[in-house]
Amino acid sequence: MTVDGQPRRERRGRLAGWVPGLGVVATYRRSWLGRDLAAGLVLTAFLVPVGMGYAEASGLPASTGLYATMVPLLAYAIFGPSRILVLGPDSSLAPMIAVTVVPLAHGDPDQTVALAGMLALFVGLLLVGAGLARLGYLTDLLSLPIRYGYLNGIALTVIVSQLPKVFGFSTDADGLVPQAVAFVEGVVDGQTVGAALAVGAVSMAIVIVGRRYVPGVPAVLVAVIVGIAAVAVFDLGGVVDVVGPLPEGLPSFAVPSVDVADLATLAAAALSIALVAFADTSVLSRTFAARLGDDVDPNREMIALGLANAAGGLFQGFPISSSASRTPVAESAGARTQLTGVVGAVAIALLLVFVPGLLRNLPQATLGAIVIVAATSLVEVRGVRRLWRIRPAESWLSLVCFLGVALLGVIPGIFLAIALALAQFVRRAWIPHDAVLGRVAGLKGYHDITRHPEGLQIPGLVLYRWDAPLFFANAARFRERVLRQVRHADPPARWVVVAAEPITDVDATAARTLADLLGDLEARDVRFVFAELKGGVWDQLKVDGLAERIGERYRFPTIGTAVHAYVAETDTPWVDPNPD
Repeated sequence: MTVDGQPRRERRGRLAGWVPGLGVVATYRRSWLGRDLAAGLVLTAFLVPVGMGYAEASGLPASTGLYATMVPLLAYAIFGPSRILVLGPDSSLAPMIAVTVVPLAHGDPDQTVALAGMLALFVGLLLVGAGLARLGYLTDLLSLPIRYGYLNGIALTVIVSQLPKVFGFSTDADGLVPQAVAFVEGVVDGQTVGAALAVGAVSMAIVIVGRRYVPGVPAVLVAVIVGIAAVAVFDLGGVVDVVGPLPEGLPSFAVPSVDVADLATLAAAALSIALVAFADTSVLSRTFAARLGDDVDPNREMIALGLANAAGGLFQGFPISSSASRTPVAESAGARTQLTGVVGAVAIALLLVFVPGLLRNLPQATLGAIVIVAATSLVEVRGVRRLWRIRPAESWLSLVCFLGVALLGVIPGIFLAIALALAQFVRRAWIPHDAVLGRVAGLKGYHDITRHPEGLQIPGLVLYRWDAPLFFANAARFRERVLRQVRHADPPARWVVVAAEPITDVDATAARTLADLLGDLEARDVRFVFAELKGGVWDQLKVDGLAERIGERYRFPTIGTAVHAYVAETDTPWVDPNPD
């Protein structure tokens, strides 16, 4: 160890990088404690009914939803890089879990729990392995327009799904359009419960007014307390839907025991679930990290999500993901760190052991109202408007993703937008921008003559820039474009200088096409020259045998040196308007 303790600090920094919870503890501010505690208590009110509901939707006992909430929250608080991301059972995973474990269990509830636990373990191992293999770069496909579309689609979906709760009834519909239709039909058919709507409206007003005028007060917690009090004071227990009593007891550690014959089915399902969970989590983690001014390492995010899933699987849980409804609630309640999740997990445990009836009178209308207000924080309007103004082509990706998420579901919507984005990228690489360059008086360098018609061209010299790597999809176009410039040159071309700084690669197909181009130019007695070509690409051309055909002396470091060499070698009269 050095005198100043640098190695120890470096080890501590590396450890905090892999176990971010330690870093939070070391840098925790006392001013955050009150907000985190209040946000954790508010979050508990949501974690309980949502966890139980998604467990039942997954074909599992309601108690497993609480176990799949508590344990992953604690694991993520230790290993998760995002400060306020909330993990737990998710609506997009529930049908995938159910269709996998229910048929394999053959009606045995204990076997269903074991199968779901093993499925969570497989999901966790896949995510941890992918994170260690540094596959988090795949999140780079989630561009800004895609994130905008995802957030707006999620916000609309969440809001519509919560409206029936606020109006005092429920629907069995799944998906934005069916849910919207079912909600409207419910209202038209007179299913609205006036007391529930009143409670929901008051709860919504408390949160909105509190956040705007008294931000120091935990408005969401106040709304929860007011909702519970309203049920007790006005005896609304039989009128409005409430959370109801909780199951009792804590989960125990157990390695799931399943038939070997079921492992292949579980592994195949785990791959799909892991993909869905990480795609969902990566968008949310980036969004909330940006709001807090943080950066998130996608590889460590993947590992943390995997460890949270594995931990849940060992404590009678099932696969989980991030939550697009509970995370905004935690943020709006004032959460500052993952201590909010820890408080929520501990509070659930205490409720299960000591007071399982504490939240039984919490109105579903209050929960729905709070989620709706929180979901509005996901809506991105300003960014989308700016995108339409400055990047209309890319703004279509945002619209497609929004419609895809809203109408098809989260993952189909994201994948559709990614596919379109990749198609747009391939198209740009397939038909890249190119330019013939000239010398413009008063401007340094050489410039596109279509943008600067006043630019002067050196007689007999074609200065050509190709703004993309050369690969199989665009090589033929490169050859055709170069030959076209040679054919149209007046006076006839003697040299073609390719400004090759943007050319970062030449694949096998492009190398073969380049060889054909050299033959075409040799037949026309035209010299092919590279300027600004990267050394690595030139080395590859040596392997392909093309560097020898071009000649080392016809590879120049700059366009200017290539022009000087051309003028000197061909004895071409040329007066440079910008002499050095």
